[in-house]
Amino acid sequence: MTPSAPGACNEQRCWRAPPRAPGRHHRAHGADLLLLTTTGARSGTPHTTPLGYVRHDGALSVIASGLGSPHHPDWYHNLLAHPQVRVELGADTFEALAVPAEGARREALFAHAVKAEPGYGDHQARTARTLPVVVLGPAEPDGWRSPGEVRTLAGKLLEVHTWLRAQLRHVSAETEAHLAARAAHTGPGEPPAPGLGLQIRQRCLAFCQSLEFHHTGEDAHLFPGTGAHHPHLADTFERLREEHRTVARIQSELVDLLGRVAIAEPERLRAGLRRMTEELTAHLDHEERTLLPLLEEVPWPPAGPAGPPAGRG
Repeated sequence: MTPSAPGACNEQRCWRAPPRAPGRHHRAHGADLLLLTTTGARSGTPHTTPLGYVRHDGALSVIASGLGSPHHPDWYHNLLAHPQVRVELGADTFEALAVPAEGARREALFAHAVKAEPGYGDHQARTARTLPVVVLGPAEPDGWRSPGEVRTLAGKLLEVHTWLRAQLRHVSAETEAHLAARAAHTGPGEPPAPGLGLQIRQRCLAFCQSLEFHHTGEDAHLFPGTGAHHPHLADTFERLREEHRTVARIQSELVDLLGRVAIAEPERLRAGLRRMTEELTAHLDHEERTLLPLLEEVPWPPAGPAGPPAGRG
């Protein structure tokens, strides 16, 4: 499953656990089910799995129990590699960011899950591994609001750029808050872990994958298509591609740091995010100055192919 276009969901209902609704509703052995579509960690292809779900304290979560298997299920490995997932629940389908809960929150969510569905307790008793509790939270950055209806390709490009900027600000703010809390800790109790949590890891990885998807699409389609109508801008498009390569190198370094589930080098991640912010902001600003005037007259969404001519009566 490729990263979805920013702004595909305009309301909070797209990430909150929606109310039970008529339509496609799934149950098995007395438990409500949702359909979770993940991207294969190795194959890159979408996989849909029916799973029981639990709602508690504003969170929609699923348990990687595997019926008590000694190994985590494949869908769990998939979402660690590709955090953005698709959820079908009742009549609603929405994008979500999959984040395994940690520490006290994981314990509280699992305790509620066992209370709601005692079978999860039996599954935990069968295996030595700790069953992951995965929260299906908002895929959009904090404060994101879709600009509404987009009528031109310029408007769509600006929407995507705004979404990318907001995602980068979100993960940078979470990283800074974590490091500040650790530096300020005094007195009794444990300080925040030296590494960064899964919430930061999953959102940062999702951002990197969305950015790669966007730039790959520009290189393959937008730049050649626009350049064909504006051949005098060949040097400009080559400069934009070089900026893509620069951003891609930083992105690759970030993904390498995110390769392990626990981010053991948060200062390196912080430095990488700062470099990414500087380079990506300059690139997006340049691209907007160059491309938006050229795309103002191009309708969005693109018109579909014309249908066959009507037959004569």
